[in-house]
Amino acid sequence: MRLLLVEDTFDMAEAIMIRLDRSGIACDLARTLEQARACIGVQHYDVIVLDINLPDGLGTELLKEMRSRGDRTPVLMLTAEFSVDDRVSSLNSGADDYLVKPFDHRELEARIRALYRREQGDKAEELTLGNLTFNASARVVRLEDSPINLTRREFSLLEILIRNRGRTVSKERLFEGIFSFDDTDVSMNALELYVARLRKKLAGSSIRIETQRGLGYKLDADA
Repeated sequence: MRLLLVEDTFDMAEAIMIRLDRSGIACDLARTLEQARACIGVQHYDVIVLDINLPDGLGTELLKEMRSRGDRTPVLMLTAEFSVDDRVSSLNSGADDYLVKPFDHRELEARIRALYRREQGDKAEELTLGNLTFNASARVVRLEDSPINLTRREFSLLEILIRNRGRTVSKERLFEGIFSFDDTDVSMNALELYVARLRKKLAGSSIRIETQRGLGYKLDADA
C-alpha cells in the first residue's frame, strides 16, 4: 500500500510514519498543501491521510480540488476540532473518514486498512485462498496451520497481489506500492528479488504468482 501523509507537526508525522513503516505501508510525507499537490501530481496513492489545519491553508481545500476533478482516492481527515459542524463539513467535502486528535495509532492504522480494503472490494479482514489464509490487520499469513514468516515488504507485495488476484499488476504499480520516495537507492531489480523470495516462501500453497512477460505479475489461487 502507498500512502500520503499530509501533516505539518513533525513529531506527530514522524510517529505515524514509523508506525506505518513497521506495518509495511510505504508512506510519503507532505507538510504543506503545496507539497501535497506536488506529490499527488506525480504519484498515485491508495489512501491519503490529510490534516485539516496546514501552514498554507485548509486540508479541505485540497480535498475539494481532488473531488472536483474526479479523484476518488480514499481520504481520512485528521482534525483537532471537536465540533460536529467541522466533522460534517469534512465529510460533505468528500472525506471518507475522520479521526480526532489525539488518537491511538492502532486505530489510525485500522481505519487506513479498512479504507484500502473497501477500495479494493474486499470487505473481510481475513481471506482464505485454498490452503492459504491471509489477514492484513493481524499481519499473519498461514499455510494450513503453519505461519509463514514474511518481511514487511514481502507482506505488502503479497497484499497488493492478493487484493488484485486474477488480474495482472504492472511492475511499476507493485514497485510504487512497496517503496516510498525516500527509497531513492532502490531499483526495479529489487522488486524481482522480492517476488522470487515470495514465491519460494509460498511453495506448497495454493497460490501461484505468474510472470506476465512485459506486463507484470498475476496471482491466482487453486480451488
